[in-house]
Amino acid sequence: MNFGGIFSRRVRGVRVINLWGGGLLLVLVIGLYLLKSLGGGERADIARAEDQIADEQNRIRLLNAEVAYLEQPTRLARLSEDFLKLQPMSGAREAPVTSLQDIAQRHGPTEAAPPASAAPAVGEAR
Repeated sequence: MNFGGIFSRRVRGVRVINLWGGGLLLVLVIGLYLLKSLGGGERADIARAEDQIADEQNRIRLLNAEVAYLEQPTRLARLSEDFLKLQPMSGAREAPVTSLQDIAQRHGPTEAAPPASAAPAVGEAR
């Protein structure tokens, strides 16, 4: 095959190489257009996700502020006194450390604990 003829051969007055080049250019333009239009949709999805993230971060900040307000010690003290009628504990109810064992024996355990040998080891199935 003669490659030199491809540059000089003509079809209806137009060189074949120009027809191939034009066709290739047309395919590239259409491909680029399709890729850019698909990329625009992806860009819109990314922008929508970023908006959702910003909204969630604002909501987190609001919830953290609400938690900080609800956990204020002065507010909790006022609520405990007004609604629950709780008062600060007097010192007469405090027990010395030496009598803790006697108190524990008098009241006993509230729930029977299983023997240490019956408890399964960590990672071991029952």
